[in-house]
Amino acid sequence: MTPKLKSIRPFIGAQNFEISRNFYRDMGFQEVVLESKLSLFTREEIGFYLQDYYAKDWVDNTMIFMEVANTDEFWKELLSLELTEKYENVRLTPVRTMDWGKECFVHDPSGILWHFGEFFKK
Repeated sequence: MTPKLKSIRPFIGAQNFEISRNFYRDMGFQEVVLESKLSLFTREEIGFYLQDYYAKDWVDNTMIFMEVANTDEFWKELLSLELTEKYENVRLTPVRTMDWGKECFVHDPSGILWHFGEFFKK
């Protein structure tokens, strides 16, 4: 019998832990403080760990893809949050349509690149 998988939760770093905590809360994630330098952020069934640790090469090369039900709606939500006005270094890239689906991008305050997208049904 193959064990059932339940979730995957990457660990990501933060150049400024407090700024990153605020950023992810603003994005609609709920925070559970696990330790003084480690928090779990969840939204619906999705989760990741944010740690008060920064290694430039690691963070600069971190990318996470999060599947969403509707990329266009998610993009509108991102714009309404005014993240680029609130946080230095945050960048948003509008929705792109490719052969496989749609995606938009967010660079968090530390530089982590988030892909938010949906796959076309075949």
